[in-house]
Amino acid sequence: MPEPFTHTPVLVDRVVDLLRPVAPGTFVDLTVGAGGHAAAVLSAHPGLTLLGLDRDPDALTAASEHLAPFGDRVALHHARSDALTAILAETGTTDVVAVLADLGVSSPQLDRPERGFSYREDRDGPLDMRMDPTTGTTAGDIVNAAPAEELARILSDHGDERFAARIAAAVVAARPVRSTGELAALVRAAIPAATRRRGGHPAKRTFQALRVAVNDELAVLSATLDQAIAALEPGGRLAVISYHSGEDRIVKAGLRAAADGGCTCPPGLPCACGARPVGRLLRRGAWTPDATEVATNRRAESARLRALEKL
Repeated sequence: MPEPFTHTPVLVDRVVDLLRPVAPGTFVDLTVGAGGHAAAVLSAHPGLTLLGLDRDPDALTAASEHLAPFGDRVALHHARSDALTAILAETGTTDVVAVLADLGVSSPQLDRPERGFSYREDRDGPLDMRMDPTTGTTAGDIVNAAPAEELARILSDHGDERFAARIAAAVVAARPVRSTGELAALVRAAIPAATRRRGGHPAKRTFQALRVAVNDELAVLSATLDQAIAALEPGGRLAVISYHSGEDRIVKAGLRAAADGGCTCPPGLPCACGARPVGRLLRRGAWTPDATEVATNRRAESARLRALEKL
């Protein structure tokens, strides 16, 4: 029997503070998960109703249970975050005042071997890694069918893996690779011994890269940011939590483009290109968890929170 789908929300107090000033209306949680952030925001802001999206059916089941005390203030949808515009049109929702996206993989997805996200030896499982296990390409499909050059590109582009070509060659030579444990062992053996002794688990970057590719996470994120900013009412706020450099680069660029309107003028000079900002950054950089939060939730360590207010 699988463990309960429970997840400790990251930077939850900061998220609540950032969204506290918004007017009454609809709060969209684009990655509702088990509902931890959503419950905290709804509790702090009685004027908000929730439109929650998630591509993982297990997460939606957990969220429906966790958020049941909020009754008809909650509506949940099985959907990717880049379906936001379509769902708003379908539901007739026009008063979006707050949007949250907590990116990446959740604790239950990592902890359940059958989901195939974990590189830990005690959680050997099928090479799946789909956020929505009901549809789409699996990590096994990529690992066992992609040419070595394509596999190396995925590992390099989505995992910043220095030894992408070596790992790809080892994987192709060992096909078929059937489980997460087999893949983790192959990666470990392909990486130089000196590198294996530092920087955490040697398969971490490979598993991250495959997960991003399987779920098309970066393309989905870019479309999601555009839709979220467009959907917000003036004075509404968007908060995004990312966990790796590829995500954070996209979030940073998307929010900056909204804040400067895509201005192409030289820095330090008045804008003469006609750019029209649609938002303002609530902080120039990112918020990060403090030492206390990291000590109690190690998976929060890499989190970066950025936020924007719609003009």
